[in-house]
Amino acid sequence: MTSQLPEAPLSEQTQGPRVEASAAVPLECPELSQRFQAVRAATEKLAAPLSPEDQCLQSMDAASPTKWHLAHTTWYFETFILTTLAQRDGVNYAPFHPRYGYLFNSYYHTVGNMHARPQRGLLSRPTVDEVMAYRQHVNDAVQDALAHDRLDVELRGLLELGIHHEQQHQELILTDIKHAFSCNPLRPAYLASRPRPNPPALAPLAWHAHEGGVQEIGHSGDRFAFDNERPRHRLWVEPWELASRPVSCGEYRAFMDDGGYARADLWLSDGWDTLQREGWQAPGYWERAGDDWEILTLHGPRGVYADEPVTHLSFFEADAYARWAGARLPTEAEWELSAGDLPVAGNFVESGVLHPRACDASPEHEAQLYGDVWEWTSSPYVAYPGYRAPAGPVGEYNGKFMCNQIVLRGGSCATPQSHVRASYRNFFQAEARWQFSGMRLARDPG
Repeated sequence: MTSQLPEAPLSEQTQGPRVEASAAVPLECPELSQRFQAVRAATEKLAAPLSPEDQCLQSMDAASPTKWHLAHTTWYFETFILTTLAQRDGVNYAPFHPRYGYLFNSYYHTVGNMHARPQRGLLSRPTVDEVMAYRQHVNDAVQDALAHDRLDVELRGLLELGIHHEQQHQELILTDIKHAFSCNPLRPAYLASRPRPNPPALAPLAWHAHEGGVQEIGHSGDRFAFDNERPRHRLWVEPWELASRPVSCGEYRAFMDDGGYARADLWLSDGWDTLQREGWQAPGYWERAGDDWEILTLHGPRGVYADEPVTHLSFFEADAYARWAGARLPTEAEWELSAGDLPVAGNFVESGVLHPRACDASPEHEAQLYGDVWEWTSSPYVAYPGYRAPAGPVGEYNGKFMCNQIVLRGGSCATPQSHVRASYRNFFQAEARWQFSGMRLARDPG
């Protein structure tokens, strides 16, 4: 897997892949219908500011064109829901186009052959209008199946998985087009710039102590979660302290000014090699502006605000900064236990800001655990004790990527709010930094 959020599998088998009934209780059809409509509309709203030319861009192998995201998420529902209904139950449905299954598969080899990922940007056809017609065709058929209560528990589970899968691609639409626009010397903006509200003075960083011992992490309850969030399990954790907020741009600038990018002693070996190869001197999307720095945002280039959380960091950069600061990155267990039962509230995609905001909370509380920036942890992305990948293509969703990835937590300013929970495990390769990835420090007591 290249450094990208996981993409859901699609089945062309007579019987769709099975979803473990014990994992979650799927929503009933009326609520599923509302969620389906809302998420599909939200995706199209994100694509609306982009021209057809914009939507064809693929700036690197790890990214995909907006048009492809629109089609791939549609293909999920067509194949998993509609084709399964037609083959299993004899429901009348004809695929929109016989070759779309080849064009819009992602990397699910148990499903069949697929168009080469690095060549998605070469697909001028189908046009954006044809992809939108495809979406409408599938939307209508799914809504008809829901209205006539044709989906059993298994298919409702697959539909709910597809809704969350599409929310992952909503975030990718924004991060992928940002990378594409960064390659354009005109530095185009996704949306027009907006005035920045006057934020309060950045609260000083404080530390919050947490008790160790035998603890439990992992998803609990009967609502949706991805398979990699289960099973809930016990583990031993030593006492830890967690910073009250993410690291700010100003704090990270101090690391840069102290020669952070020139000190091999701060870096993991692979990180130092990557820095040398890529020529890193600052976080992603930072550019020199005379003696200062600018950052490219989805609203265009502007100055770097010292009070905002630093973002577009690789794991290597986050780890090097933590060493420089005399601290470390939290484990994913420490992060999840610190989040506890806090409400999932913060600066998500719904705010329209599309960039991390300065912390406005008192240092007496751990702030911005959700939204703003995905927070790197020190934990490798591996299976929880007792985890078994589901049988069939669904097993390719998460399980096969449990190697050479690092876990991030909390969501970002480009993440849909309803998509995130305390147990959510995002994962990327250590050098990835085109996502809204930032950091929060941890340390051992004493």
